[in-house]
Amino acid sequence: MSKYNKLQGTRVLVVGGTSGIGYAVAEAALESGATVYISSSNQTKIDAAVAQLHAHAQAVKLEPLASGRACDLSNNASTEANLVALLDWATERKTKLLNHVVFTAGDSLPRTPLGDVTGDTILGGFNVRIVGALLLAKLLPTYATRSNKTSYTLTSGSLAARPAPGMGLVTGFAAAVDGYARGLAVDLKPIRVNAVQAGAIRTPLLGENPAVLERYAKDSITGTVGRPEEIAEAYLYLMKDSFITASSIESSGGRTVGASQEVSEFN
Repeated sequence: MSKYNKLQGTRVLVVGGTSGIGYAVAEAALESGATVYISSSNQTKIDAAVAQLHAHAQAVKLEPLASGRACDLSNNASTEANLVALLDWATERKTKLLNHVVFTAGDSLPRTPLGDVTGDTILGGFNVRIVGALLLAKLLPTYATRSNKTSYTLTSGSLAARPAPGMGLVTGFAAAVDGYARGLAVDLKPIRVNAVQAGAIRTPLLGENPAVLERYAKDSITGTVGRPEEIAEAYLYLMKDSFITASSIESSGGRTVGASQEVSEFN
């Protein structure tokens, strides 16, 4: 194994890997010589993303070691069974254990004013991002190598460090992920668990409205909106540094110390 290209020859699963941050992480891992598995709830999107990964690999003269499988995390009653099926597939029934797992899955978060929040609103936001991530953590020791070189990386948001008006519910979701990263790091040791606090990243969830993008850019001290290929480097770092665990690192253009204009994205 290369001294610094530590992903060469590893097996990486990206849950939520068909677009945005997750796709960029999958692409970056593939460029680093990893065998990559991606998952989302839509097989058509998975097939398209895998084809795109293969085309990218061929363009940079690498072997196209990418494949994908659907896994629906929206129904708590079936989430664990669906994750077991995904992990059995990715590891060929535990015969080829995973080295790294990245969780970027999540639908659009409810930006509900506190006065309009209901119990269903709160629970709905937890289904994929929290329940799915925790059940995957529960299963991980069976499907991943037990080593400090193995990692599980979650996705949080810069709102956890700097809340914005009217975003109390979303801030709670982000802070919960950071807390689980620390707690799971203790429970899953020696497997490392960390989180990336994402700022406003130019993904399908953020959209392409120029006025909105300009507002987000002003919210950072870099004066820019992040790109998936930029924040993907944070995930690669957390995979490669075998001495970091129970930590959250931020990629937000300095939003947490900048002059907050509006809100930032959780994912």
